[in-house]
Amino acid sequence: MYFITMKLSEYAKKNSLTYKTAFIHWQKGLLKGKQLPTGTIIIFDEECSEVADYCIYCRVSSHDQKNDLLRQEERVKDFCSAKGFKIANIYSEIASGLNDNRPKFNKALKSNLNIISEHKDRVTRFGFNHLDILLKMQGRKLVIINDTENKNDIVQDFISVITSFCARIYGKRRSKRKTEKLIKELNEDNEKR
Repeated sequence: MYFITMKLSEYAKKNSLTYKTAFIHWQKGLLKGKQLPTGTIIIFDEECSEVADYCIYCRVSSHDQKNDLLRQEERVKDFCSAKGFKIANIYSEIASGLNDNRPKFNKALKSNLNIISEHKDRVTRFGFNHLDILLKMQGRKLVIINDTENKNDIVQDFISVITSFCARIYGKRRSKRKTEKLIKELNEDNEKR
C-alpha cells in the first residue's frame, strides 16, 4: 500500500482550487501530507494498492486541431477513470501519423507502461499490428478505446501517403537546385578572386 504524492500546487490545480485555498486546507489539517525542510508541501492524494501501469497517448495532425487534442485527452481520461486504470503519464502531441519519429510517442514506447489511445490511427497510420505484437512480447498492452474502422479514414490514409511521397520528391528536387545554386555561387566567387 502506498500513497500518490504531489506538490500542493499540483493538488490545487487537479482539484480546481486556488493555491491559497489549498494552503488554508493544509493549515487546517484537512489534507494529509508533510512539509519538507525546503518548505515544499507534499500532499498524500489517495491511497493506492497498485502501481500506475498505464500511460495515455493522444495525437492530432495539425495545430488547427489543438482543441480536439484537449477533448481527446479528456475522453481518454474519463475512460481510464471509469475502468479504474491508474495513469502515470499523458503524452499528447501535434504530429503526422505517418511520422515515425514522434518524440512524445517514443517516450510512451520507452516508458515500459501499457499504452491507451482513443483510435488506432492516433497511434500510427500503418503497422499497428506490428506494434501491438511487439508490445505483447514485452508483456505490455496497447489499449484502443474505439476500435471501429471508418471508410473515410482509409481514404484519408491514402491521401496522406500520396502527400507524403510528393513532399519527399519535391523536397529532394528543391534541395538539388539549392545545392547547384550554391556550387555555382562558390565557383563565381573563386573566379573573382
